[in-house]
Amino acid sequence: MTTIEALDTAAPAKEPGLLGPGHRGATLGIVLVVTLMSFEAMAVGTVMPVIAADLDGMALYAWGFSATLIAGLPATVLGGGWADRSGPARPLLAGPATFVTGLAIAGAAPTMAIFVAGRAVQGVGTGIAMVGTYVLIARVYPERLRPRVFAALSAAWVLPSLIGPALGGLAAERLGWRWVFLGLIPLVIPPTLMLVPAMRGLRGGAPSGGALAGKARYLAAIVAAAGAAALLYGLDHTGWALLPVAVAGLAGLVAGLPRLLPPGTLRMRQGLPSVVLARGLLAGAFFGMDVFIPLTLVSLHGFSPTQAGMVLTVAALGWSAASQYQGRSRRPQAFFVRLGAVLVTAGIAGTVLALQTSGWAAAITWIIGGAGMGFAVGSLSVLLLRLSPEEEQGTNSSALQIADTLGSSLVVGIAGALVTAFGTGRLALGLGVAGILFVAIAAIGIIAALRVQATLNGAPS
Repeated sequence: MTTIEALDTAAPAKEPGLLGPGHRGATLGIVLVVTLMSFEAMAVGTVMPVIAADLDGMALYAWGFSATLIAGLPATVLGGGWADRSGPARPLLAGPATFVTGLAIAGAAPTMAIFVAGRAVQGVGTGIAMVGTYVLIARVYPERLRPRVFAALSAAWVLPSLIGPALGGLAAERLGWRWVFLGLIPLVIPPTLMLVPAMRGLRGGAPSGGALAGKARYLAAIVAAAGAAALLYGLDHTGWALLPVAVAGLAGLVAGLPRLLPPGTLRMRQGLPSVVLARGLLAGAFFGMDVFIPLTLVSLHGFSPTQAGMVLTVAALGWSAASQYQGRSRRPQAFFVRLGAVLVTAGIAGTVLALQTSGWAAAITWIIGGAGMGFAVGSLSVLLLRLSPEEEQGTNSSALQIADTLGSSLVVGIAGALVTAFGTGRLALGLGVAGILFVAIAAIGIIAALRVQATLNGAPS
């Protein structure tokens, strides 16, 4: 029995489940597309040290991750407005096509700068596709099935988590790291086409606020993305000359970000804002730690890329298992958000300590962090759709993706700047300081998670 079938059997017998009439094509298409994108996401963390060494690009190591996330920021806004206006079909076709283009650029890159550009194009494709996916879920599935759909999306990480990091490391060692990207190109298109029947007849409407508000959000997204890039560039280079660049980047973030998130998000206001903020904080802390685990294992503990990938694998397994449990449970989503936030914080703190001693001990602690994300992420997604009117599903889904994007990119970039500032001679100390930063951010995420239940204003959570 497959994972999707196991989830499907939990549905009432007389009601269509995930693989029932009207849902089968959408479920299989979504899961397969996410599975293939997950292969790349899981593998790149393992092979990034090899890429940086081969292209002499250690100074751009963090940008190999941050560029994807920053480029995805305006893409999610574009995709959200596009989906609200015309339905999810066009974003779900354009996103994977753009992602494939990014794979080709990254796989053929002769320099680290071009590789980073390819990763940015991948970010655009992923951002558009994920917002379209959220809107498709909201339009195709009834609310009772949405926790199981998001559990199925997490289950789509099972195979990549089992073999993705190890396969990526093996490909880097035997075939060359370029095949981690080029080898996926012919596999992405068929499952994308499987979504076409499910998207027929799904139309958009008039986005909340009208065309003028949509254009203002696009402009704000560009300003915020440029601000994030300038801030990270300024932080990543030493010298007073670039301080104005960092200040200008911070100003861009301050100017653009409030227009992209629900009002009151940065003040942790009850309601939809706290859902979005909790997602951003937990994603930033978790993925920040996840990015630097392979670098620590390879550089300080002498792990091979394949061995380092195995440590990331256990976290993804914990994520998938926890997500499946919350998808079948009758407990309120707010409970799993709080539980997940605590486990993410505990997992990061334990992993920081484990990496100072034995690399393999991190495999035990990191599965706790992965389980925390499995409990929290799907539950926050369900709450977001529950709180979103149909005409705002794309916009609010893009806000959630923006929280992920900025949370991850800024934390990874700032941590990379810290590690670079300490230098290779004090790499262990720099990585330890970055780990403390991740713990602090996750702890703030617990505070946001504690406010999630009050966001529903009396509705069941």
